[in-house]
Amino acid sequence: MNNFSKIGIVLGLVLLVASCANKSSRNYQFMPDMYESVGYETYQKVEFLPDGQAAMKPVENSIPRGWIPYGIENTMEGKELSMLNPSPLDSLKQEDNLKVGKELYTIYCAVCHGDKGDGQGNLVKREKILGVPSYADVARNVTVGSAYHTIYYGLNSMGSYAGQLDTKERWQVSEYVMKLKEDLTK
Repeated sequence: MNNFSKIGIVLGLVLLVASCANKSSRNYQFMPDMYESVGYETYQKVEFLPDGQAAMKPVENSIPRGWIPYGIENTMEGKELSMLNPSPLDSLKQEDNLKVGKELYTIYCAVCHGDKGDGQGNLVKREKILGVPSYADVARNVTVGSAYHTIYYGLNSMGSYAGQLDTKERWQVSEYVMKLKEDLTK
């Protein structure tokens, strides 16, 4: 075949395709998922998973990355048991742990408990919340383990900070709380 006949065939095909085209809408979508997205909902049942399971459900008994389960329950017996729980942080890095614990305490705790742990934070002084006890109260038997337990689960009107602080940070704040308690009882 010569070049003219090849060009003629290609031109004929182009004209045939162009004459069949509908000018009011697109005939061909290169990647249709980009134009018409599927849009799955988080827990919606989908047909490509077996047994009609929902998408995005974690595997049973799975633990999120960076999360260490706390083995003590959120009960009064658990709180009592937590008092015996020592800090797992390295005692050689005590100064670093207290420094980080102080920074985190200032961010999350001082607004209610006060910078010194005396229960006189900004919200207490403005009477937005009441009844925040001092760490120096004799009736409060605060240990590093019970402070961790309280940060993890919350207590009374104080909510849990387990979502804001990871395991190491919770222990660092707990150790700093013990330092504040020690400073107040001197």
